[in-house]
Amino acid sequence: MEAGVVVLLLFALVGISSTLNLYGDSISLMPAKSNLDGTFKVTFYHRQNGRSICEDQFCFNCESSVCTGLDESIVLKTDQDNTGQHRWCQSERHTTATIRTKKNSFSLIDCSKANWTVQAELDLGRRSDSHALNGCPITTTVSWLRSPQNCFSGLPLLAYDPDGDRVRCRFAPSPSASPAAANFTVDETTCTLRTTGQVAIGVHVFELVLEDFPRKNITLTYADGTSAFREPSDINSPPLCTVNLQFTMEILPPIPNCDAGHVRPMFLSRTPSHGEVLHATVGQTFQLYAQAQAHRTSIHDFQVSGPQNMSKVFKDDEFGKAEVILSWTPQQSDLYRSVPVCFTAETNESQSDMRCVVLMVTQAALIQGKASVTCSPNKMTVALEKASMPDIDVNFLQLRDTSCSLTSNGTHILGSMSFTTCGTKLEDKGDFLDFVNEITSFELANEIIVRRKAVKIEISCKFPKSISISSYYNLGNSDYIFTESSFGSFGYTFEVYTNSNFTSKVPAKAYPVVVTLLNKIYMGIQAQSDLPNVSLFVESCKATPDDNPENTLTYELIRNGCIKDETLKVHPSNQTAFNFELTAFKFSGNYDEVYITCSVILCESGNALSRCAQGCVAQPARRRKRSLHKETVSHSITQGPFRFVEQEVPNAAMEDNNRRMEKSDTTAAANPPPVSSDTKPSGGRRDFAPTVSSGGPWGIRQILNTDTSTVVFACVFSVALVLMAVLLLYFTRKRKADNQKSLLGWDN
Repeated sequence: MEAGVVVLLLFALVGISSTLNLYGDSISLMPAKSNLDGTFKVTFYHRQNGRSICEDQFCFNCESSVCTGLDESIVLKTDQDNTGQHRWCQSERHTTATIRTKKNSFSLIDCSKANWTVQAELDLGRRSDSHALNGCPITTTVSWLRSPQNCFSGLPLLAYDPDGDRVRCRFAPSPSASPAAANFTVDETTCTLRTTGQVAIGVHVFELVLEDFPRKNITLTYADGTSAFREPSDINSPPLCTVNLQFTMEILPPIPNCDAGHVRPMFLSRTPSHGEVLHATVGQTFQLYAQAQAHRTSIHDFQVSGPQNMSKVFKDDEFGKAEVILSWTPQQSDLYRSVPVCFTAETNESQSDMRCVVLMVTQAALIQGKASVTCSPNKMTVALEKASMPDIDVNFLQLRDTSCSLTSNGTHILGSMSFTTCGTKLEDKGDFLDFVNEITSFELANEIIVRRKAVKIEISCKFPKSISISSYYNLGNSDYIFTESSFGSFGYTFEVYTNSNFTSKVPAKAYPVVVTLLNKIYMGIQAQSDLPNVSLFVESCKATPDDNPENTLTYELIRNGCIKDETLKVHPSNQTAFNFELTAFKFSGNYDEVYITCSVILCESGNALSRCAQGCVAQPARRRKRSLHKETVSHSITQGPFRFVEQEVPNAAMEDNNRRMEKSDTTAAANPPPVSSDTKPSGGRRDFAPTVSSGGPWGIRQILNTDTSTVVFACVFSVALVLMAVLLLYFTRKRKADNQKSLLGWDN
């Protein structure tokens, strides 16, 4: 590193290229401390992942010309496989080195002289933004990572920097790991391991380099009086710190179902989000709670990568759920340490995604304050009680994005922010999505000392991944809330209206909506989003006789944006609304209810490549790839049920229909109604049952479906039988008499 003092730590990963007993390792450095004699003290923590024996960590040598002291702790096993099969384990040891500043670098070399070395480089300049020495990126993994071949979609790795610097991840040039040849790649900005094609079944070895770069202009000042200026736009500037990470991943044979929560465990909402920063206090026990669920198998353990003396309590719950409580009490030596903790839920067939958090160790508990958060579909509002934070200067509080300001009145500190602004982050909680921000205290760059207490208050809004209350039709409104990274939080309402003006909604007490066949039904879909230029597109709508959209008995109303029902009429509306009317119908058979389910998409307005701009696509040639940042995925929303009743038939109409019954049947048989193949429903058909008010003739089936007509028909049928018997008897006797006369005439 130019013009700076560099600490270079070198050590070897023993035998990973030749044996599977060692799965990998990681190091994390505490911020270096300057001593009165001009030396620096550097402490780093080394975690080693293995299969059976994890306590046999390698030793280090220190060059006497650079290092004046080397203090190594004992190696302690932090976690291991509880099945007795010795499939994985992890250990940790910390090492403290005292170094001289006259040298630009110093080396810690493995005693075994192995070929594969790991390095950590640290610039010892004092930063102008924090007045402290630079901190290195924090990272680690659990010991044994594995995924079925057909289920691997990416591995987000922990890449946290305590100074808030930008962290870049890349593959290290190593003869022992060749991820590019195995169709693996790494996203440098998100530090996510991905695939570029099908990956082979077996164990894959990875070595990554994590580097941090400042997000704003800073000046680094060194012990010899020299300085260096760093700016974020300088792509050629060296990193402030470099650390390496080694790990292995086993690709397992494919499994039938990759859905999270089926065989692969899914984390539930009480589990911390990946990358979340938690706070622990010296001398006080910190607890981390995680919960996961797998419906089709059982979770037998949680694999954990954590610090020494962290205890684990596992509990197997019903319905495929399991939970773990991790407890750890930081010591004085852990003060200001950033501790990485990663964990996975384990089953025999697979494991969950890996989640990692960072524990920040402080001297005293941070002031939390009392905050009241109000959540709406697209934003959150916070009101913080001043009385809960005595001696706190409001002028030194900020949100994650310092460009967003907080306001204040006599009793509260107030803030309002969209889910896509002010540094609000979207965190996947498994069964919930969480929008999280925080109010923290800050220091001025030119302050030498401070006497203000530190403040950290987390504010969040939590939503299920999809909210549907249409199943509880007595609630009336069918509200849906969804979240996506490019569109933030957005919602849909699916309403039933009383007329074609679409201004008067059917009240909640009127559900289920009672309708009469052939009457008009008025419905409207409305999208809500904080984004200014979005448009709504209804891709499909279908009817089912129950609230299961996957029912095989369906009737299509709209398909691929094209109207398929001849009675459906779309009314003009704005770009975020879709109002339409439909003639009421019912499914033939013993069904008296209908549910309507529509598939909707939200698009960036004016974008010619979006699905909204394509409109009706009668025969799509192939599955279209969704345009990221231009449209959302397709979401299903449901309205219903509509319950159908039949009108009473007046006696006069019945008599008139009886007189015309034979004529009607003859006409209907001679002239059957035309059937359109384009409007033929998939899996079922609908009955358009005319009422008296429609003026249409009744057919023989409708006549037979009434009790009165059945009695009349029975009477007529009985009389006809009697008449036929009388006529038969008459003609029989008459023929016998004629025969007798003929015989008498022949005798003569």
